[in-house]
Amino acid sequence: MSVFLGSCINRNREITVDMPTGIDSVYHARGFNISYFDNYISVDIRDPWDTLKMRQKYILVDKDSILPANLPEGVIIRIPVERAVIYTSVHTALAEQMGVLDKVVGVCEPEYIISKSVLDKIEEGKIEDLGSSTSPNIERIMDIKSEIIIASPFENSGYGVAEKLGIPIVEAADYMESHPLGRAEWIRFYGLLFGERGKADSMFFAVVQNYNRLKQLTAEVGKRPTVMLERKYGASWFVPSGDSYIGTIHADAGADYIFSNYRDSGNTPLSFETVLDKGVHADYWLFKYDTKRDMTYSDLADEYPPYRNFDPFKNKKIYICNTILTPYYDDITLHPDWILEDLIYIYHPNLLPGHQMKYYQKMK
Repeated sequence: MSVFLGSCINRNREITVDMPTGIDSVYHARGFNISYFDNYISVDIRDPWDTLKMRQKYILVDKDSILPANLPEGVIIRIPVERAVIYTSVHTALAEQMGVLDKVVGVCEPEYIISKSVLDKIEEGKIEDLGSSTSPNIERIMDIKSEIIIASPFENSGYGVAEKLGIPIVEAADYMESHPLGRAEWIRFYGLLFGERGKADSMFFAVVQNYNRLKQLTAEVGKRPTVMLERKYGASWFVPSGDSYIGTIHADAGADYIFSNYRDSGNTPLSFETVLDKGVHADYWLFKYDTKRDMTYSDLADEYPPYRNFDPFKNKKIYICNTILTPYYDDITLHPDWILEDLIYIYHPNLLPGHQMKYYQKMK
């Protein structure tokens, strides 16, 4: 459907502007919107570091149709995609959960992948190991005839030589969403790419229902225990901001996050002294790590002796998540409700009697 803008005349030639035939409601995500036109779908991606700007526009056109004339400016992707390269283990897991793993022909950094199905396909040569996501094997990406590359963008950073290949790069900025359900909603965009709109929508709305059911359990808790998150690396302690999806999910679990006043969607680097001053008397301490064996209090003290000053260390109230041995990163994008369940059980075990934690465990 088109409309004529009578006031837009260029040397007596009328300019036509397509008007959408439908617009998907986006319920929690802030980073994209979807509009449907007669012959294509438009997906606009906002710049997560400057939300007043658009970072990219994708024009999705059915493979079986003739490419329409006068398409708007944007990155054209013929759908459904049948050969995708994925840079991150997180989005590889999404493809598997959506049932389109057979359409993934290459991945980066398989050492971070814990899915046996994906690892088996790499071993069998059905999925190509493309090396590091910062310097992938460009020749192999060309050889395997990838139709798209799915990669996570970073501020003031590009994709190097991959940008010159002529292969559409899908900028998967879901990790910059401020709400866990906002991050999960990006599967609706990915579903369009792989021709799985109905399945992706159903998966998302099921997650929303379960997440909100769990969140309601903590709506009227009398005491919200204080919690500190993560640990220092090098000279800085990178704490999730209160506006991040991590800060939000802990609040929804009924905790009082000690840095909830930091208003940003990413991480904030702080000195150890700043965290100690704010968190010395926290009730709980939760962090993620990635070693082949379970971390202990002794390991933590050996890593940095001043950790002993925190009350959660003294009171043995540290909970840890080993991201090598658990599917935390596989599930955090699409199933924040499963993560939320663990967190509620830690902070308010009486609300979920008998729950078996899947991601976190009490440090020994």
